[in-house]
Amino acid sequence: MSTPSTDWLTGGERHELAIARIRGAARDLLTERGLDKFTAEAVAARAGCSRATLYRHVGGKSALLAMVLADAASRVGDRVEEKLRGISGPERVVEAILVSVAAVRADRALAAWFGSRRNSFADDYLRGSAELTSVASALTGLPATDALGAQWVVRVVLMLLAWPAQDAATERALVTAYVAPAFGRA
Repeated sequence: MSTPSTDWLTGGERHELAIARIRGAARDLLTERGLDKFTAEAVAARAGCSRATLYRHVGGKSALLAMVLADAASRVGDRVEEKLRGISGPERVVEAILVSVAAVRADRALAAWFGSRRNSFADDYLRGSAELTSVASALTGLPATDALGAQWVVRVVLMLLAWPAQDAATERALVTAYVAPAFGRA
């Protein structure tokens, strides 16, 4: 008589459970290994599933990274939105940029991603992400029709992440002096 195997997806809807388990494994591996050593095979092994199962539920490496980044960006967006309550106009744009930079730096998955050397996936994702532009519009209070303004805000955040100033006070001074005037005076 054979013993029944333990089902790795018990306790709920299988597809959603698989995605959650794979997302957690992918997030953990990205933070532990960085982007350069992140593989779909390692995620499948960490999640306790086959590569076929991973590909069926999520997709390959690009889909895994996009899923982890979207999840992390959502968490960051929630934190930033909370800090921006009651702030409007150019001051909101300045604060949205600075709070976003601090929140990204504090998020282990995003910090690992930005800490890795640049590659074509990262560049393509950042260049073509409608989600980032949409989030920037929402967080800064810019109208949805100001896509260029939102893209510029995203680029300022990315610049501060890639090339930080010597301290937070200098970053605040730079954003206040050179970004706020584009949206009115802060």
